[in-house]
Amino acid sequence: MGTTNQALIAIGENARAAKGILGRMGVNEKNAVLKKAAEHMVSDMDGILAANERDLENARNSGLKAAFIDRLTLTKKRVEDMAGGLLQVCSLPDPNGEVTTWTRPNGLIIGQKRVPIGVIGVIYEARPNVTADVFGLCFKTGNCCVLRGGKEALNTNIAVVVAVKKALAECGVTEHAVSLIEDTSRETATEFMKLNGYIDVLIPRGGAGLIRSVVENSTVPVIETGTGNCHIYCDKTADFKKAVDIVINAKTQRPGVCNAAEKLLVHEDIARDFLPLVCGELRQKGVEVRADERARACVPWAVPAADSDWPTEYEDMIMAVKVVSDTDEAIRHINKYSTAHSEAIITESYADSQRFLQEIDSAAVYVNASTRFTDGFEFGFGAEIGISTQRLHARGPMGLKELTTTKYIIYGNGQVRG
Repeated sequence: MGTTNQALIAIGENARAAKGILGRMGVNEKNAVLKKAAEHMVSDMDGILAANERDLENARNSGLKAAFIDRLTLTKKRVEDMAGGLLQVCSLPDPNGEVTTWTRPNGLIIGQKRVPIGVIGVIYEARPNVTADVFGLCFKTGNCCVLRGGKEALNTNIAVVVAVKKALAECGVTEHAVSLIEDTSRETATEFMKLNGYIDVLIPRGGAGLIRSVVENSTVPVIETGTGNCHIYCDKTADFKKAVDIVINAKTQRPGVCNAAEKLLVHEDIARDFLPLVCGELRQKGVEVRADERARACVPWAVPAADSDWPTEYEDMIMAVKVVSDTDEAIRHINKYSTAHSEAIITESYADSQRFLQEIDSAAVYVNASTRFTDGFEFGFGAEIGISTQRLHARGPMGLKELTTTKYIIYGNGQVRG
């Protein structure tokens, strides 16, 4: 039995009442709460990790794959990183209140002022760090957040929210600044997607199925965060050591996350020498290499790639490899199959690097660096609420500024329109 519609409406009403309180708070007041929340993340470490272990045990018993379990797993360092993210958010300027002004010929002074969005809903899967990240970014920007995590991380999410609510209580701030929907049923998620009038924007974070479900079913405006079918293209001028290091990092450091590389394209001029080298390293790391016909001529032990491989996000220790004739073919292939998340070129050619940056239509495009850097923390945002692959309002890792909107303020002196 899912959470009743009345219960969800009550959560929405409390959040809308709380957003006015948060909108009036000064930056020092908000930072004090965030610092307290970071302290409680650390002091409640044992309880958070114990809750996470219960979730992990359930996940293992359910036979979930290793990449999923990695996303779910918290360690002492990961909890410390969550606390560190809150502290970094503290150190960043609050974009609210920024005003750009201009004066019209009739004397009207018009200003565009940055303000909070209001109530932000987030639906996400087994990523408990999202709970802390979303709260920190939303609170710093004066937004309330309503969270609906996946059932696999429920115990961990509850423990993290308890730590946050302790900080709110100690600072005398309404507990409704953050709400966690503990009912993880599909019916409740669907009802949540239809809370128009209570939720101002809904952000899904997770796999393709979750994102598609939210986009198709939500009547609340959605900021679509993307799945990550990310590519690396090794140009004919690529430095082999640099290329191998980047490919191995982008694929194997955390294969279950959205900025992990899934596809490797290699220029035909270097394929015979480079592919045995990089694919051998991938195999040694436990990666299943799936190769097209031209690539298999260089690495005959690879699994033949199917047409279905090219648009697929594996989120696993699998990588598909293709030989291309030139940079034009690489760009065409990437723009056709990419999910517009993150792509990289490995090259020593300035001209090819600039073409790649200009013509690849993705949220983050790299020259000679791993796609794993597409991350709010790595970009200096403290955390991220998601990585947007759409083109409206926000694109790429979404930090503080992307959680605000604008309104116009106009000063007059008796002007009337003729």
